[in-house]
Amino acid sequence: MTLLKDDSWQELVLAGSWRPGSAGTLPVVSPSTGEQLATVGAAGPQDVATAAETAVGAQQAWAARSYQERAAVLRRAGELFGQHAEEISSLLAAETGTGAGIANFQTASSADECFEAAALASHPYGEVLRSGQPRLSLARRIPVGVVGVIAPFNVPILLAMRAVAPALALGNAVVLKPDPRTAVSGGIAIARIFEEAGLPEGLLSVLPGGVDTGQAVVTDPRIPVIAFTGSTRAGRAIGELAGRHLKRAHLELGGNSALIVLDDVDVEAASSVGAFGSFNHQGQICMATSRHLVHTSVAEEYTARLAARAEKLTVGDPAVGPVALGPLIDAGQRDAVHAVVTASVEAGARVVTGGTYDGLFYRPTVLADVPVTAPAFAQEIFGPVAPVTPFTTEDEAVELARSTEYGLSLGILTSDVGRALRLAERIPSGLVHINDQTVNDEAIAPFGGVGASGTGSRHGGAQANLEAFTETQWVTVRTELPQYPF
Repeated sequence: MTLLKDDSWQELVLAGSWRPGSAGTLPVVSPSTGEQLATVGAAGPQDVATAAETAVGAQQAWAARSYQERAAVLRRAGELFGQHAEEISSLLAAETGTGAGIANFQTASSADECFEAAALASHPYGEVLRSGQPRLSLARRIPVGVVGVIAPFNVPILLAMRAVAPALALGNAVVLKPDPRTAVSGGIAIARIFEEAGLPEGLLSVLPGGVDTGQAVVTDPRIPVIAFTGSTRAGRAIGELAGRHLKRAHLELGGNSALIVLDDVDVEAASSVGAFGSFNHQGQICMATSRHLVHTSVAEEYTARLAARAEKLTVGDPAVGPVALGPLIDAGQRDAVHAVVTASVEAGARVVTGGTYDGLFYRPTVLADVPVTAPAFAQEIFGPVAPVTPFTTEDEAVELARSTEYGLSLGILTSDVGRALRLAERIPSGLVHINDQTVNDEAIAPFGGVGASGTGSRHGGAQANLEAFTETQWVTVRTELPQYPF
């Protein structure tokens, strides 16, 4: 069986059932070649209303099913991700420009999200409370109802599935709005997986669309919880809009993550770690190593070795053959990356290698002696750029690492683990990786950032998912009616 075998989804959206989108159609274009790969339906606010109305009815029946039935659907979905791994990875390469490594990681991790969610369906969902009254007192978790998921372009399947899978497993329906640039891999493929897995109709709607569609998801009164992954700018707008409607918004946003390279490190090994952290998936990862803070005693050698690695990396179309880096998603993103590099050089940084592009293919770039006033130090780049800033003392390293509004991921490279743990305690960050780069993710681990990186760990792990996609309900039970003085 081929997942997208008959093109029956083309020019349609899934809003309870497959139907034409109220906003027309969207082209699906390869960033590597500019070739149009497919046409999908474009959803508008009316489609969101239809999907939400359908979801409310479908969700009640789904929540009433046994946890075994829900878990079985999630397990089957995980198996289907494995069976269709090659097809999905090829789709990701063509539509998003990702290389085989991260495409395969996305597919395998999406399967893991399904399997973890299947186990979540049978997780304890409450506790017995003490009470000063003669009654049984309970706190139990119940589904929120309908969850709105707004997913980004960069890792489209995984960043959708880490909300879609646990939300469904816990008895909710889902309205998913993928980025229109990755509507097939980030939306249609997920819809097809769950159709084949036997998910009842109406529980998952997939609505590729623009800003007005996203706003409709956030404001629809039948969708009480929003899970958003994307830029901090967009996350602030969504959080504000959700707050006005008294909704919970779980926001996983951008990063400006530091990799601290201490003076006792193996510099050759450290340069490999740093190169992967900055250049993997063209740097289009929220956790990407955005700032290399390197002790002055090893900074020159580290920068040279990092540049040597960058110069050996191949750049090209991952759909044609193995390459280290593919294209950036579109011209707007390429221009934004190049503007950061250019402005940083004007601020005093030095280009050691890279800083050029051909079409959407941006060469891996190493910037040396980057001042704290440079955009490459202060901003999230979201491109294959490794800015190196030297430091002399641990206190200075902490100050540099903390001098950002973001707090997503932190890496510390050293031969002294205790030293790294002490440093990590002084730097606000949702994730810390000692002797590794900043890009790490597992379905079983809580994920999220602080500050401008989001609202904390709201994805991954049983406890985080239960808090994200259920409500707490207090229940008391008496054996007899009480007597009151009225």
